[in-house]
Amino acid sequence: MVLPVKDQAKYWGIAIVVFSVALWFLGDVILPFILGGAIAYCLDPIADRLEALGLSRVASVAVITFVAIFGFILLFLLVIPTLVQQTAQLIETAPALFDQLQTALTDRFPELMDESSTIRQQLISIGETIQSKGGELVNGVLYSALGLINVIVLLFVVPVVAFYLLLDWDNMTAKINEMLPRDHAPVVRRLASQIDNTLASFIRGQGTVCLILGTYYAIALMVAGLNFGLVVGFVAGLISFIPYIGALIGGALAIGLALFQFWGDWVSIGIVGGIFMVGQFLEGNILTPKLVGNSIGLHPVWLLFALSVFGSLFGFVGMLVAVPVAAMIGVLARYGIEQYMNSPLYRGQSD
Repeated sequence: MVLPVKDQAKYWGIAIVVFSVALWFLGDVILPFILGGAIAYCLDPIADRLEALGLSRVASVAVITFVAIFGFILLFLLVIPTLVQQTAQLIETAPALFDQLQTALTDRFPELMDESSTIRQQLISIGETIQSKGGELVNGVLYSALGLINVIVLLFVVPVVAFYLLLDWDNMTAKINEMLPRDHAPVVRRLASQIDNTLASFIRGQGTVCLILGTYYAIALMVAGLNFGLVVGFVAGLISFIPYIGALIGGALAIGLALFQFWGDWVSIGIVGGIFMVGQFLEGNILTPKLVGNSIGLHPVWLLFALSVFGSLFGFVGMLVAVPVAAMIGVLARYGIEQYMNSPLYRGQSD
């Protein structure tokens, strides 16, 4: 006997409320488990590939763990210190860069920079804000980040959670499959497969794109001689999961810094701009079509909306779950539209 639709809606509604309340009250507590689950989800295909080559599940996970530890050590020794150093230098020199901008505008547009000019007053106000509040803001962000993502959690708890989840991933999915309601199991499996395809395309594919672009931008900008090139490349790669936004923000930041550093050397400025043009070409014509695909079911506007809503409601943990929840809602919405298009409400009684 099939459970009535009204009862099904009630139970699913209760499940959604429980999920939201858990995120609201247990955000910081469940953070390492969400991060560990995300890492295990991303690494599961690699473990399956190693198993297909003849390794056991334990051996596959051991190989992945060894490679991950080795990569983290290299990253910590070679990249992170330079990234932190350049970020600190950029924060320290931000007021000086702003003063140079104000001086340049005064020299080139004197008619707009008289004492009563609105532009001058706004620039002075912004400069005072940067100088007085910049350090306070950065310190607040750093303390918040350290409070949210404890170093011990990142270094110990998350890897341990990811290790055990990756080790038992196939068993967990098999158990969940056995617990599906028999009347709805085929539909749930089909929808789950579509959600998995969307997440795999976006998280694994787009994550790889971000990593490649961030590495390319950082190395190319540093070779071009741009100060803070590593920071700019890191920022541009990090936000490249939103199409065009990473190249737009990263390019604007890099060209702005290049104008201060290379003013008059138009070749160097053009090289910096060309780096982002090449990166945008690679992203749009090679990386995204090959690694992500043309249709992942997550429109950039929908993704931005989900990140904004979940981030404001549940903080950093909400931003982590925003993408999978957005993918889930997108798949369910398409399924609902499909059902509606095949229903008498849409087709009428003529068919």
